[in-house]
Amino acid sequence: MGLYRDEAVVLRTWKLGEADRIVSLHTLANGKVRGVAKGVRRTRSKFGARLEPACHVAVQLYRGRGELDTVTQAETIDRFTGLRSAPERFARASAMLEAVDQLAPESGADPDRHVMLVRALATLDRVENPLVVAGFFMKLLALEGVQPELDSCVDCGAAGPLQAIDVHSGGVLCRDCRQGRPISPEALDMLRRMLGGQLATVLREPAGEAAEAVTAVATSAMEAHLERRLRSVTVLEEG
Repeated sequence: MGLYRDEAVVLRTWKLGEADRIVSLHTLANGKVRGVAKGVRRTRSKFGARLEPACHVAVQLYRGRGELDTVTQAETIDRFTGLRSAPERFARASAMLEAVDQLAPESGADPDRHVMLVRALATLDRVENPLVVAGFFMKLLALEGVQPELDSCVDCGAAGPLQAIDVHSGGVLCRDCRQGRPISPEALDMLRRMLGGQLATVLREPAGEAAEAVTAVATSAMEAHLERRLRSVTVLEEG
């Protein structure tokens, strides 16, 4: 028990009582943390605006005996104002936050995931490109050890020609075994480069049909792993 400091990304919040708010945070040193921010819904609150989803903050919390810690201080590191400039871009950021909130362990340090999330939000803040989210989803799946197989047919093991991908089967399929979603050589190459450390190069390339296919595959793969639809993705599709 006692005070501790960390840096965190606000994943989501919900109301508690008349003036308080529960905040779900992903921190660098302590992993996923849930805390109560007392009085932040009052107009005179000093740090209520700093504890909004997708804010990167330096926080101080008090760990008591209950399940929820208490947020005692919050200072802004980055609000990522670019991704807040348009509803569609913020919905993409929300999809990343939602995925992390669902996948992060309930306790223990989780620094790799935290760094990935901060970098992805910073990139989305600068770049209006849906492949930022697709790349983040693929890397998050790789961190979980469940990224799709992209090099050989998951049914028979053939190296090619690979013509389809089925996220429920675990990856790509050859011409004889194909089922699921057709995939072009260009889209398959893009997926491989994303997972091979070349996401920055992919983001500089012109968008096209391959990019649309990759976005669809990455989203489907993430939702298959979560076994649920991502609410933020549904909002994007309806928009």
